[in-house]
Parts: sequence; structure tokens; C-alpha cells
Amino acid sequence: MKKILQHLFEHKSLTREKAKDVLLNISNGMYNDAEIAAFITVYLMRSITIEELLGFRDALLQLSIKVNLTGGKIMDIVGTGGDGKNSFNISTLACFIVAGAGHKIAKHGNYGASTISGASNVMEQMGYKFKNNNDALQRELDETNICFLHAPLFHPALKLVGPIRKNLGVRTFFNILGPMVNPASPDFQLVGVYSLEMARIYNYLLQQTGNAFTIIHSLDGYDEISLTADVKVITNAGETIYTPEQLGKRMVQPEDIYGGNTVEESANIFMKIIKGEGTWSQNAVVLANASMALFSTGSYSNYELAYAAAVDSLESGNAYKGLKKLIELQS
Repeated sequence: MKKILQHLFEHKSLTREKAKDVLLNISNGMYNDAEIAAFITVYLMRSITIEELLGFRDALLQLSIKVNLTGGKIMDIVGTGGDGKNSFNISTLACFIVAGAGHKIAKHGNYGASTISGASNVMEQMGYKFKNNNDALQRELDETNICFLHAPLFHPALKLVGPIRKNLGVRTFFNILGPMVNPASPDFQLVGVYSLEMARIYNYLLQQTGNAFTIIHSLDGYDEISLTADVKVITNAGETIYTPEQLGKRMVQPEDIYGGNTVEESANIFMKIIKGEGTWSQNAVVLANASMALFSTGSYSNYELAYAAAVDSLESGNAYKGLKKLIELQS
């Protein structure tokens, strides 16, 4: 590791193959915590190259436990995290609304490293039991249209670096990798990113997959449609900027979408919203993200029809019924 660090300290980058080797070695326990922390920190001080990112992704995918989920095209809605905004679990809520509208979701998530409550924190708090058993995940998908893939159970390297990431408490390149290594290989992805540079990198990477994708970035720094500012939306077909009014009928304030100070508080906010008891602003933000996800499937001829389907999923109680059923299946 000493040679690799020296190489990086001299402002040089790794080849795709070398980056892959480093992450494989991390997973094999070849480096100590201090060495891994130093390696991660390099990428807090300079931008990661696409070659390095591809190499890290190659390693995670090679090591990953695969799942084979059937029954229709699958979607994931995921933010890279690391935007430092501490909003509530918007992407995860949007997943349940999309599932309630009849679409299959394999949500890939992890504990929060630079935020109080990541997707895994809130799912665990609500009673979901993490698993990597294909049959159990398939049953959840069949009966509720949604299953949850806790990243460390599918990616040994992520499990090993988890405590180090948590201790650092800042955004790392693992935030960038998360959406690229969903073991279910979803057919559609809605990916939220925290910067325009990250949007450019993801646009390049996702174009290579050949699958349909939508990248979203709120221009004030949120990695989701926050309705606090205009949003850049990038798809296979090109890019557009939308106003909060176009996507969510209104603009909201940052304090309206605050996620709380504890995991318990985040889970309480989550439950209120999914039961239909959220504030106007909370509902608007969740519905905007769910609507963009629904629209990206190509099943709706325009955004307004997708928005109507999202509203129906929430207001009819279908989204909440899906969550209740999913938790019941854990016993």
C-alpha cells in the first residue's frame, strides 16, 4: 500500500486494472485500517478518474453475491448520498410509492456514512431483516413488488470498510460506487447525484450499460429532486432543467425536508409520510421523485400521468400496504 499511496500523493492516478487490484486486496484483508483510511482520503483531496471508478466497480462486481430476480423489469431509485443535507429518506419512500403503483423495485442501500439515517438504517428500524437469500428476496418482490438489498451482505469489501467510512464521517468514493453495483442489475435506474461533475461521470458510466437511466441533481446540491431549486435531469436521450413547480407543483424550503436528528426520528417521519400523514412539502418531494422514476420506465406517455399514478399509490394506501406486507414477511 505504501507504494500505491506514494504514487497517488504524486498526483498520479491508477489504471483501471490497478484500481481493481487495490479494492480486491482491501477485501482480502491485505491492508490495515490506517492504510485503507489513507487511501480513501486521497480521493477526498482530488477528483476520482473514470478509469479508477471503473476499476473499483469491476472489483465490487467480481466479489459480489449475485441475485436473480424474475417477474418483470426491475427498477432502483438511489442517491449517491454525501450531499450533507440530512434530508429524510426520500429515495426509499419513492421506492415504496413506485412499488405501490405496480412496478418492481430492488432497492440497493446501506447504512448512512455521512448522514444520520441511510436507507438501511431506516429499513432496519422499521423491522426489515437484511438477507441475501434469493428465494426470500424473490418472495418479497412477488408479494409486495419490492425487496431491499443491504449492500454489505452482497459486497464483502463494503462490509470491511464500513466502520472506517463511518469513523471518517464524510463522503467517499464508495458513495459514488453504490448505485453502480446493485447485484440485481436493474433494468431502470433513477440516480441522484450531489454535483454536476458527478452527473457528468454517471452519464458516461450509465451510457455504457445500455439500460435506461435517469440522473437527477438539484442545482443547490441535493442528490434528489428536493424542490428547493431547479433540477437538472439527464437521460439516455439528453438533459433538461426543470423548475420545482413543473415537477412538484410548488417550491419547498430546506427545513421542510429535514430528516431528523436520530434514526428513530427518521423512521417516524418515514412512517407518517407513507401513511399519508406527511406535510404538503414532504409529500410533494416524495411524489416528484416517485413520478420521475415512474416516467423513466417508459410506461407513461407524459410526466403528468406518472405523477397521477404516484399520487394514487400514496393516497390509496397502496404504498403503505406494501410496506406493511413486507415487514410481515420478516417474521
